[in-house]
Amino acid sequence: MTTLDDILNAPAPASEWILAQDCAETGLHPDDIRAEMLRRIREMRDSIQRGLSSDARSITGMVGWNAKGLWDAPDALNAPLLRRVQAYAMAVNEENARMGRIVAAPTAGSAGTIPGALIGVADHLGIPDERLVSPMILAAGIGKAISKRMFISGAAGGCQAEIGSSAAMAAAAIVELMGGTPRAAVHAASMALMNTIGLVCDPVGGYVEVPCVSRNAFYAVHAVSAAQLALAQLESFIPPDEVLGAMASVGRMMPAALRETADGGLAQTPTGLAVTARMEGRKEGEGPGGMIELPLA
Repeated sequence: MTTLDDILNAPAPASEWILAQDCAETGLHPDDIRAEMLRRIREMRDSIQRGLSSDARSITGMVGWNAKGLWDAPDALNAPLLRRVQAYAMAVNEENARMGRIVAAPTAGSAGTIPGALIGVADHLGIPDERLVSPMILAAGIGKAISKRMFISGAAGGCQAEIGSSAAMAAAAIVELMGGTPRAAVHAASMALMNTIGLVCDPVGGYVEVPCVSRNAFYAVHAVSAAQLALAQLESFIPPDEVLGAMASVGRMMPAALRETADGGLAQTPTGLAVTARMEGRKEGEGPGGMIELPLA
């Protein structure tokens, strides 16, 4: 079983070590894996472009205009990287909410974090998609190492398991993109993980929309921040695999109400309950009813 420490101690670049491990395990040729990864990067880019150009509402009507609204708005803080990363991440998740085509990375609920962070940084710096293939292979290796130790679904481990994993994957990928060492990449992942521990999964009405769309925007920036710290040679005080173990332990302790059931957190606020009642076609305060199909606008 590959661990974060294994990747940390791998020869540089870490992505090549991960690629060799994967080829040995699957029997696939390295060129085939690289070609598939480039295809997925282009799928991510397509979902970003669709999301930035559309303000069509999701099926529930809770989201759909956020990415385009941010992208079209004046850059009040004069922070083009920040705005790009956030808009890209929300674009992908709003496409997911519209039932559009996205790349789950590692889940649909956290699909915006990696493209928002990695493609956002690449576009900010003028780096072509072809140079994102190796960082994406590293991201996949980080995700695989995480999945061997803990849950990567909100239903099993809270949002920390989904958005924490995607932020860790994105942070490591950015470090490799910028020429960082395997050690720096893994510590970036570790810092991203340790600062998501305890994050609950509380989608309003059980839909992957609120707070999921904006949460991807926030944690894409979180990934960029972790990468920046690691590139400056800052490291996680707690060893990476211990951080991962702590997150898995917290996930096991998390009550079911805070694990994608919509029985806690934001989903149980007065507004959250009212929206849920509307989506279920019942009056607020009545018992659960059958789901109804909502208009797109």
